[in-house]
Amino acid sequence: MTDSSQRDALLEARYGQQAAPVNIIWNEQIEALLAHRSVRAFTDEPLPDGALETVVAAAQSASTSSNLHQWSLVAVSDPETKAELARLTHGAEFTGFDFVAQAPSVLLWIADMSRSHAISVEQGGKPVVTDYVDAFLMASVDAALAAQNGLVAVEAIGLGGVYLGSLRNHAKELSDLIGLPAYAYVVFGMAVGTPDPHRPSAVHPRPAQDVVLHRERYRTRPVEEWIEDYETAFKAFRAEYGLRDKTWSHSVAVSTGLDYMDGRENLRRTLEERGYLLR
Repeated sequence: MTDSSQRDALLEARYGQQAAPVNIIWNEQIEALLAHRSVRAFTDEPLPDGALETVVAAAQSASTSSNLHQWSLVAVSDPETKAELARLTHGAEFTGFDFVAQAPSVLLWIADMSRSHAISVEQGGKPVVTDYVDAFLMASVDAALAAQNGLVAVEAIGLGGVYLGSLRNHAKELSDLIGLPAYAYVVFGMAVGTPDPHRPSAVHPRPAQDVVLHRERYRTRPVEEWIEDYETAFKAFRAEYGLRDKTWSHSVAVSTGLDYMDGRENLRRTLEERGYLLR
């Protein structure tokens, strides 16, 4: 894509009628990133040969804290296991994602300190660092960085995908299902496959950059200064694609209520059982 009108269309899709940045440094990689969309409808084609290895190579090329590589990936394609994963996305209050069972592959991105812990013990060390919140955060960040590189690779080879944070609804069951060792947990899943051309997804609008970009120091802005413009873009997107009418503010309010946790309120207990003391 090199045509300026197509690039303008990308920015309009991403920001709607809000102020869009005018000085983007364009190239093919930037265009691909701005064109990202979550894909939840797939054909029944399996992943092409080499796709998984390509995704993992890209994921391993992401930054990793202290070169410790504290993440792992479980790739699931077995129909029965995928059906169970789809069940685990459901919660007590919210419906889950049945499309997970139809996705050609589900990638489970794992914060994994089990290797570091085992190596330390083998070397005669005392891996007390694994007891602390920072170590848990470090491994979780490593997994997230690897996963994002992986998703970029997924899209670069013509596939699509979507993150599945809802798999944390049943973190203990999921750990048992895939046989995770201690000091490891699934941060999120990712359904991947060939996008179904008959059920295309779309680019979701984001808030204008001045909502999230701060220069030199954080500047607290009253919500009323920017929320109306984003709500307009949000509602226009939902109307265009036939989605039910609701506001983004309502979505935020729902996401901060206890019902939204849908089982994730038990995550700390599961993590402690898996060796994370979170001191």
